[in-house]
Amino acid sequence: MSSLDTLQHLLDANRESAIVVDSARRIVAANEAALAVFARPGISIRGRRLSEVIRDLQLHEAFSRALDDGLSSEVKMDFIGSGRRSFDIYVSPVNLDGKIHAVGVFYDVTQVERLEKIRQEFLSNISHELRTPLTSIMAFVETLEDGAIDDKDNNRRFLGVIRRNAERMHDLIADILELSLIESGNVSIETKQVRLKNLVDEVFTALSSKAGEREIKLVNEIDASAKAIADPVRLEQMLTNLIDNAIKFNRLGGSVTLTAVGSDEKTSISVTDTGEGILPDHLPRVFERFYRADRGRTREVGGTGLGLAIVKHLARLHGGEVSVTSTPSQGTIFTIDLPV
Repeated sequence: MSSLDTLQHLLDANRESAIVVDSARRIVAANEAALAVFARPGISIRGRRLSEVIRDLQLHEAFSRALDDGLSSEVKMDFIGSGRRSFDIYVSPVNLDGKIHAVGVFYDVTQVERLEKIRQEFLSNISHELRTPLTSIMAFVETLEDGAIDDKDNNRRFLGVIRRNAERMHDLIADILELSLIESGNVSIETKQVRLKNLVDEVFTALSSKAGEREIKLVNEIDASAKAIADPVRLEQMLTNLIDNAIKFNRLGGSVTLTAVGSDEKTSISVTDTGEGILPDHLPRVFERFYRADRGRTREVGGTGLGLAIVKHLARLHGGEVSVTSTPSQGTIFTIDLPV
């Protein structure tokens, strides 16, 4: 067995993509992981020049350093194939059967970079969301300290603003902690049969005052016999978030309607509102943390921007999913699918 054959077996045992290039810059060996990333359907990359397969100047320079100067190096590269992928690449010279070759190992860091971007965005959003109410609290505290505490016509109004912003910060922190617990896998569920109509009636009762303020009609069209397999506390939490949103983003005098459809595979619970709807461009992102289709409207009605993300994770914790459909100017439907 030649040195190249031995190296090929070693490459095949590596889950990271790896290719070997000879002095003519032709690929003489590649493992299955590399073929899956860089080869086109029905066309092997073995025997082809490196420049035909991967067009990246820094990568070619790294292989040249290994072949011409015997130097190892590390480079980064973005590769666009079936999707955009990022790699940290280590290229090193290797002697095979008396001939100089270069081996490159491609470490896929796409997921790591995506998670880092999410983390940075999350921290940025938290800072922004906390700064806004905190700035308001500090401003009104200073106003009271400067003498407004004795202004009988306005001091209670100022205190009311401070209380509302403090409550907003409290709700935000509570939702952040809740979402962190769910995402870390530290939340367990205990499923059992839940009578949906009764549960929805309880949620309606809790939110009736909010609905009354905006003259929103709450309609429970779920059959009395309808049931779902779910953790009743978590299902109530999901429905409360969806119904609360449906009230806040509805038209004055509109309605929120709950329906449920069962099959042998799943139970689907839908929350339908008569609001302005969500534009198609925003629909794929509404379950992202802090994503708001209408930031101005959201700030006006309140909310942390985490409610739908919590609903998504709780639905998945049940083995189900949550989805949304919407028609601008007509309304929005959120549907929770729970497996039977």
